Amino acid sequence: MTIEVTAFNAGTVRLGDLEVPRLGFGAMRLPGPGVWGPPVDRDEAIRTVRRAVELGVRVIDSAWYYGRDVANEVIAAAIRPYPDDLVLVTKLGGARTDDGGWFNGITPDGLRAGCERDLRVLGVETVPVVHLRWMDGAPITFDEALDVMVELRTEGKIGRIGLSNVTADQLTNALSRAPIVSVSNLFGPAEQGDAATVDLCAAHGIAYLPFFPLAAGRVATAADDALRAVAAKHDCTNAQVAIAWLLRRSPTMLPIPGTSKVAHLEENVAAGALRLDDDDMAALAAALA
Repeated sequence: MTIEVTAFNAGTVRLGDLEVPRLGFGAMRLPGPGVWGPPVDRDEAIRTVRRAVELGVRVIDSAWYYGRDVANEVIAAAIRPYPDDLVLVTKLGGARTDDGGWFNGITPDGLRAGCERDLRVLGVETVPVVHLRWMDGAPITFDEALDVMVELRTEGKIGRIGLSNVTADQLTNALSRAPIVSVSNLFGPAEQGDAATVDLCAAHGIAYLPFFPLAAGRVATAADDALRAVAAKHDCTNAQVAIAWLLRRSPTMLPIPGTSKVAHLEENVAAGALRLDDDDMAALAAALA
């Protein structure tokens, strides 16, 4: 029997008061090389975003500093007016130089300016979910930055607050100050250093959006062999195994694999129907230990 490819095969998860399919789309790969400038193939990038929505994806993760503004512009060109149940997720905290470099943009003015860019380019009055993307070395404290996010929510410019690149302690602190609906951190089969935050999110019913979930180039030979063995058993790819591993790892996991190609997108979404058994998980755990 052929299984329909749809993000709903992954189940659903809560984003605060919202319920969404547990497989999203990351827009970081839509701009050109280095997450800078126009897409290599803009038409294909637009087709990819449209296809994601057709396949049931209802969480699209982006940021104004992807491009700058390029990812948001492609999203708007592809699917605006947006489906009523689509949840746009953006990030504030990063910033770019005119030559494509990265720098810390965590200041009150920087956070506000980034939010205004998101609103303008996406063409919305409120961004449904916005992550505070923490970076060490900011000129203001984490609490002060979170205060700005709360102010933006009170003003109606963001609907819900999420956090990115934070520790479990920072999440605990934030929860005492404001409702937090999501966390987006580095996590995947080969990058499990954030396990404490993953488990804390699960305990509080907070969605966890792992970035760089496939950890390209970081998987040791033994782990790569284990991924291949499980992939061969299920007649799928290593990347699909990694996505399925994430979905099983936590009930509040919401993977957001990104791509700028339709074929790769369809492969990622198909992973939502893959179910790893206990033997698969044990083999991967042994190889990834």
